[in-house]
Amino acid sequence: MKSMSEAALIGPRIRNPFGGIGADALACGYSNRGFGNMSLCYGPTEGVLADRRDFLAGLGIDFRDLVSAHQVHGSAVKYATDADKGSGALVYGSSVPATDGLITDKKNVPLSIFTADCLSIFLYDPKTPAVGLVHAGWRSSRASICGNALRSMRELFGTDPSCVYAALGPAIRDCCYEVSAELNGYFPQAVISRGRSLYLDLALVNRGQLAASGVRDTNIFDSGGCTYCGDNFFSYRRQGASCGRMMSVIMLK
Repeated sequence: MKSMSEAALIGPRIRNPFGGIGADALACGYSNRGFGNMSLCYGPTEGVLADRRDFLAGLGIDFRDLVSAHQVHGSAVKYATDADKGSGALVYGSSVPATDGLITDKKNVPLSIFTADCLSIFLYDPKTPAVGLVHAGWRSSRASICGNALRSMRELFGTDPSCVYAALGPAIRDCCYEVSAELNGYFPQAVISRGRSLYLDLALVNRGQLAASGVRDTNIFDSGGCTYCGDNFFSYRRQGASCGRMMSVIMLK
């Protein structure tokens, strides 16, 4: 498992989750608070379209082509094609319904998810080629959404998971993610006890599921960023329900 520095950039302040891998074939990255709120539903929404336009322009993506989902902390994965371009791009109500994972083998179809403590997981199959992007909070992780995405990629595209690169975006980490005893029952291998409190390592849960699906540990990159620590990212736990959201995006060029 490789760790990516916050200094890894593909343009001004745009973090590239895979380092240099796929640089010629992919447009991908995640925003931070410096790019503004990326959500049309949460936080202050004035200026969101302009912020999306500016962020995505740095990746060579037309913000009007974005494919976004109505995220429900579930495990559904959608195969996005040209017909889905623009879903949720300008109006939240046009988002792909009840979906937390997007995959495609089509070029110029930008996939996106929005987070503020949950984990974004980027998937890249360079052989097909194909890409995927999932929104993994604890509920989606309990349902193994990254495993669902890889299974769908294998069934639809013939993806070999051992050839897939996976990258974990910023999320609340085990330093700060205090949870109830209920989650200890769901993720006993990833809950850490410190004093009288329990903390969940959400990244560890998903790394384990990626490995169980056949992704090589050497092909997993981790941004290592904690959304709760510091002020670089939006954090639901730190800022409350009205906080904005960051965007993770990936597209085959």
